Amino acid sequence: MKVTLGLLQHACSADPAANLAKTLALAERAAKRGAQIICTQELFRSQYFCQSEDHANFQLAESIPGPSTDLFREFAGKHHVVVIASLFERRAAGLYHNTAAVIDADGRLLGTYRKMHIPDDPLYYEKFYFAPGDKGFRAWPTRYGKIGVLICWDQWYPEAARLTALQGAEILFYPTAIGWHPKEKKKCGADQHGAWETIQRAHAVANGCYVAVTNRTGRERPAGGDGIEFWGQSFVAGTGGQILARAGADREEVLLVTVDLAAIDATRTHWPFLRDRRIDAYGDLTKRYVDSNPQARSRAWKR
Repeated sequence: MKVTLGLLQHACSADPAANLAKTLALAERAAKRGAQIICTQELFRSQYFCQSEDHANFQLAESIPGPSTDLFREFAGKHHVVVIASLFERRAAGLYHNTAAVIDADGRLLGTYRKMHIPDDPLYYEKFYFAPGDKGFRAWPTRYGKIGVLICWDQWYPEAARLTALQGAEILFYPTAIGWHPKEKKKCGADQHGAWETIQRAHAVANGCYVAVTNRTGRERPAGGDGIEFWGQSFVAGTGGQILARAGADREEVLLVTVDLAAIDATRTHWPFLRDRRIDAYGDLTKRYVDSNPQARSRAWKR
């Protein structure tokens, strides 16, 4: 089965209504060009507000179901497309999540994924805004295949990709907002971007599935200062980690990529990583850190 993916890469303004209208227009462009699964970038309704800790930004949040999911449900049903929409969720007073809504091609809201790994770094102060996800890692059967969704900082964790793939996900989608601190770009930029792309291509290799990453572009300074220069370059990796297509670094783009889900079975048959996993030996993965004392580890293994 062949499926066409549509990744919506663009810059964001300070006007949430304008950002929503732009995203819907790009989604319509993607659908008219044949996209069957459409993925927004992370928190597409606003600029990346986590550059500062400001209580006023909580006004950007909305309920799920809510205004945005209502619009995308109507859009999905009209165009017969699957939509992954990344939103700032207001779950209750004082309780917020960084959430992706998954909508099937008939307009049904299949469910939500709440970002599990929450960063706290300079200009990425997400712990101020978001509670960690509490739904675990999930995959959903849609009209066009079984998909899993993870969000931005999740993309650095092989455990997240693996647990989602083990539920049958054929494509891992990563709505993303990542870029350079402009003063670091000259010294560290190439290495930072290379690490980001490499780890996600590795998820495709290790799990024999497709990986689709939608990043924003442009430079944003909602808190003043130098801001963040988002590096764009949304991409889709094949089941062997190869780059099938990559968007530009500094332009708005609808990236369309057709993938063949039959390749997953072929890849996993020839590279049977799931078969050869030693699930009896991975207990230490549930620990924060492992005692490096060889004798202690030997006793633990014998038990």
